[in-house]
Amino acid sequence: MLDLTAAHIVGIFITLVGITLVGIYSGRNIKSSADFAVGGRRAGSLIVAGTIIGTLVGGASTIGTAQLAFVYGFSAWWFNLGAGIGCLILALFFAKPLYNTNKHTVPQMLAEEFGPGAGPISSLFASLGIFLSVVAQVLSAVALLTAMLNISPLTAAIVSVILMAAYVVFGGVWGTGLVGIAKLLLIYLSMLVGGVIAFSGGGGLAGYKAVFPAFPYFSLFGRGFWIDFAAGFSLVIGVLSTQTYIQAVISGRSLKEAKAGTLISAAVIPPIGVAGTFIGLYMRIHFPDINPALAFPYFVLKTLNPWFGGIVLAALLIATVGGGAGLALGISTIFTNDIYSRYINKEADDASKLKFTRFMIVFVLALTLVFIAGNIKSLILNWNFMSMGLRGAGIFIPLCAALFFKGRINKNFAIFSMVIGPLSMLLGKNLLPQNIDPLFLGIAMNFITILIGFMWESIKERVSEKWDTADSHSKP
Repeated sequence: MLDLTAAHIVGIFITLVGITLVGIYSGRNIKSSADFAVGGRRAGSLIVAGTIIGTLVGGASTIGTAQLAFVYGFSAWWFNLGAGIGCLILALFFAKPLYNTNKHTVPQMLAEEFGPGAGPISSLFASLGIFLSVVAQVLSAVALLTAMLNISPLTAAIVSVILMAAYVVFGGVWGTGLVGIAKLLLIYLSMLVGGVIAFSGGGGLAGYKAVFPAFPYFSLFGRGFWIDFAAGFSLVIGVLSTQTYIQAVISGRSLKEAKAGTLISAAVIPPIGVAGTFIGLYMRIHFPDINPALAFPYFVLKTLNPWFGGIVLAALLIATVGGGAGLALGISTIFTNDIYSRYINKEADDASKLKFTRFMIVFVLALTLVFIAGNIKSLILNWNFMSMGLRGAGIFIPLCAALFFKGRINKNFAIFSMVIGPLSMLLGKNLLPQNIDPLFLGIAMNFITILIGFMWESIKERVSEKWDTADSHSKP
């Protein structure tokens, strides 16, 4: 057990109370399901950034990064680096067309372009991908709580999902956004201080290089080029395909505010990974025999001032809980808009939608608890990379087609691509060599299907033009 001192407990208590008050205040802004889902399109750039960061900077980017760095070194940076690159591309190329759709969810955008059949299919695979990320966040919280409280993993999992439900169910995107801003300040302070301590405690860059070989520990491709490239690529396309991050863009009070918030996220997220990587390496030097999942919590309890350590532990807990809560909100929004309102209760009023959204958050988190019962010792980042890849394999290219090639892709091929991409990825998981990520198979099948759909429509247009020309010449 990693014993908490009274100073740790006081620091944790003060931090959690402060964040709770912010969450309660944020809930006062919720007056409709639109406010709950996209903030009534009243969010400024900081709220947009807070929502994105509040979800991306969770257990994976802190506890999970330190865990993977403990084993492989700088390969662990890919989660944060890929997320930052994804946010940059989102701001520069996707924010404008997404914002101008006036839709709340990705399935709505796809259904508008490719017909109603696209909605349920994309909802299914998008939700499955997001769900895997919720699993990763709960696993991160389990690692943290077991280290802090010496409770069983199952008990820690139950506590985690209860905290996630309470975190977002009363605040929606306002809760994740406002709390995300407060959490950002805490996480950055925690990571900067922790990163500096770890960097200097290991003797600086020269000290680390003296202990660890350049490969794999100082290579971004320490686990193999295709594995780590796929990890970064999965984050990029995952960010560009995920309801939560797109929802944050749409929530902006203007396109300018939405872009600014996304650019802030792109700049803020990658440095967190560098700090987390050095913390993992530091723990590898000084505590080589510990469970890698405990590297970050152990670092906080063993090296930081207890008062500040309590704040850091609270910030880590908030990061983990907030990440899972934000993703659960994304799933609930998809099901409310694309399943409940369309097929279950077509006459649902705003109050009914809001009630169902909150119910779905609780349901998703309860299902997560059941799911992780047999996966309690899984590696955290593996779930996130799989999650992001699954979302991208089914949604990324069809979404690009819907935004940038309107009316130029055959609808049937587009819908089929949303199925064949994720299924190919899941199949490749069992058939491909371990050094080749199945994400590439999923993306390739998705792209080929969309390309065939594009060619099909082009041929149809040419044939139609020829028939029209022939008809015009045949008329007297």
